[in-house]
Amino acid sequence: MAIQNIENHEVMRAAFKPDRKNYVLLYKAGNESSDCSLANLRQATEKLNDVNVLIADVNRVRDIHERYQVKSAPSLLVFEGDKYVNIVKGCNDPAYYIALFEESLFNAASKEGEVPQKRVTVYSTPSCSWCNTLKSYFKTHNIRFTDIDVSKNQSAAEQMVRRSGQQGVPQTDINGEIIIGFDKAKINRLLGIQSNN
Repeated sequence: MAIQNIENHEVMRAAFKPDRKNYVLLYKAGNESSDCSLANLRQATEKLNDVNVLIADVNRVRDIHERYQVKSAPSLLVFEGDKYVNIVKGCNDPAYYIALFEESLFNAASKEGEVPQKRVTVYSTPSCSWCNTLKSYFKTHNIRFTDIDVSKNQSAAEQMVRRSGQQGVPQTDINGEIIIGFDKAKINRLLGIQSNN
């Protein structure tokens, strides 16, 4: 899907889709990290169709970052409908953005009459063996999840610690309920996984 340039806060709000997540990248043209983020975001959106991504160059657009108290660029603002829910700072690789977008698309695309899967977010780091075990377990049981690498995303790391009071990973957020570590019994209960292994 094409990324849409926006010129101000009013245009941004008008471009939001009310029934899904909307993403707004605030970037600074000519800044290495911002250019990286914009390029990787473009690459991620090429692979997905139904994602609403808006971009605003803070050199020209002055009323968005001030309104949401964003002090650094690049920053990807995440909205549910028109409600501001999260921020992802810095340049992330395309796979990270794809995972972020797919989680919202998956939840929106459940068939009529089908119970949608609960929202699952895993907070992890690449060097954490239990994180990899947990993610493999979800994949084995066809559980869709968003993987957030807290070693690269300071904002998400701070949010994780605020919510759980813990710094260790993995942590899993299942529809707002935080699970510390790989607590298979609790995960199975919350997601309805029938497992003997």
